[in-house]
Amino acid sequence: QVQLAESGGGSVQTGGSLRLSCTGSGYTYRAHCMAWFRQAPGKQREAVAGVYTGTANTFYADSVKGRFTVSHDIANNTLYLQMNTLKPEDAAVYYCAANIHPATACARVEYQHWGQGTQVTVSA
Repeated sequence: QVQLAESGGGSVQTGGSLRLSCTGSGYTYRAHCMAWFRQAPGKQREAVAGVYTGTANTFYADSVKGRFTVSHDIANNTLYLQMNTLKPEDAAVYYCAANIHPATACARVEYQHWGQGTQVTVSA
């Protein structure tokens, strides 16, 4: 029933920017955790950034701090990831995830609901 619709992936040159969007539907909005994960070929899936929507408390992977910004629009239940100064190592399929159960520690919780993924390519 829960659906996460992702968009915004694409191909950019090193140093470029992209903004990913993820709209949640199929559930009544209450404060919850949403996050972005990414997986590159041959690599483990890793958490990139996330937010607890009730307080706007965020977390980031060290590798993206200062370059990426995660935010959430309650009115549309849409999660965003503004990605600046992109590097080749940022290339991956990016997945939106949500945990709609009671939780606030969004860097710690398990995510049960996943989007289909959106491809980000960064060329030299």
